[in-house]
Amino acid sequence: MASSAKKLSKAPASSPKVVHDKATLLRYYETMLRIRRFEEKAGQLYGMGLIGGFCHLYIGQEAVVTGLQECLIKGDQTITTYRDHGHMIAAETDPEAVFAELMGRATGVSRGKGGSMHMFDIPNRFYGGHGIVGANVPIGTGLAFANKYRGTNNVCLDYFGDGAANQGQVYESFNMAALWKLPVIYVIENNEYAMGTSVQRSSSTTELYKRGASFGIPGKQINGMDVLTVREEGQEAIDWVRAGNGPMILELKTYRYRGHSMSDPAKYRTKEEVSEYKETRDCIEKLKRHIQDKKFATEDEIKKIDKRVKDAIAVAADAAKDAPEPDLSELYTDVLAD
Repeated sequence: MASSAKKLSKAPASSPKVVHDKATLLRYYETMLRIRRFEEKAGQLYGMGLIGGFCHLYIGQEAVVTGLQECLIKGDQTITTYRDHGHMIAAETDPEAVFAELMGRATGVSRGKGGSMHMFDIPNRFYGGHGIVGANVPIGTGLAFANKYRGTNNVCLDYFGDGAANQGQVYESFNMAALWKLPVIYVIENNEYAMGTSVQRSSSTTELYKRGASFGIPGKQINGMDVLTVREEGQEAIDWVRAGNGPMILELKTYRYRGHSMSDPAKYRTKEEVSEYKETRDCIEKLKRHIQDKKFATEDEIKKIDKRVKDAIAVAADAAKDAPEPDLSELYTDVLAD
């Protein structure tokens, strides 16, 4: 783990120790697999013309949101940019409702009006899904301000990518969060490419966890391809922020296997580079090997989990496909607040 010069104070004495027992590891595995199978199915539906507009898949990055979501308590919030399907699944949103939103159906999480990039699930404390690069960062900072203003013990996880890390509003948010010691963690999902541009070419400093140094915000760089590391390091960070120490930056080093969006052929990367990640660093395969090494599940038991998840995703997609489209009256709802 790399960290900035400002060290973390000890986590609160009441912080539970992270225990990776059989049930926990199998839960991580199933969550990551559910996200991947969902995204693979979404890619198929897009290719069939059933999903319109933009569609950004999360395949390869599943360990990030799975590990961090496990650190949250009731009332904590998450918010992200437009690569948001995986975050919703990890927040336990019904996959059928997410598929329905992708296909513009009335049963979608945003009643079919948001599509891939603008999804919300307030009961599960998920605040989007935002199409403008970096626009969610000040909104997440505002959620953290509300937590402090109301005197709650909640933390907001504010996700964005390495490309958004260069946006001006991000640094305005850093300044305010540090000034008021807001309970927010800025999660930079560094998948190495901002659209089609390598972080090496787009950022003068590539150690993104240090971007808060001038504001006095500490940071950590974490291996985002290992769900166990994400869970352990994430818990330490969230406990520190929850204890009233102010904001923190987590840079999760991860990788997306597909293009930036479904319309991106990703010719800026070599096949060898993508294959190397898939074959040697894949988060799901890594956890699968660990589970088997621990003798927590046999190959046949793993296959049964895989089949159950794949079948459930197929059922959810079919049900969403058959759902009705929104009534025309929906054009006039949610325009003004009473």
